[in-house]
Amino acid sequence: MFKHLLVPVDGSDISKKSLKKVAALAKADGAGVTLVYVSDPLPPMVYSDSTMGYGISQKEHTKVCEAYAKDVFKKSATALGSGINIKSLHIANSNLSEGILDGAKKAKADVIVMASHKRTGIKGILLGSETHEVIVHSKLPVLVLG
Repeated sequence: MFKHLLVPVDGSDISKKSLKKVAALAKADGAGVTLVYVSDPLPPMVYSDSTMGYGISQKEHTKVCEAYAKDVFKKSATALGSGINIKSLHIANSNLSEGILDGAKKAKADVIVMASHKRTGIKGILLGSETHEVIVHSKLPVLVLG
């Protein structure tokens, strides 16, 4: 059915758990998988124990994000197992849903497969749903794993 799955990963438990379902789907369809990790391009202000904060340089921030993305990709590929053509894509975008959609375009995916945090009520209103944002703005089908 699908030949190229784009799978956003972030190292969270929800993301890890969804990879078993992604592997089954990819193997059933003989599909390739592109893992995408989206990081904020702007370094945050980090505070020490005192009231004086210190900044992280752009170069340091980029290096840390790349290293973390590489680690997430390695663990995610291991969770997917063998027999699947796996690629990885690190996107820098301060808007997570835009980064995922950009990744889908760059990877030329035909479906986006995402896990959902299942936030409802006040949590859903305050924290929002990246999955919902991707569904609303995507021109591709979005498969949401529960």
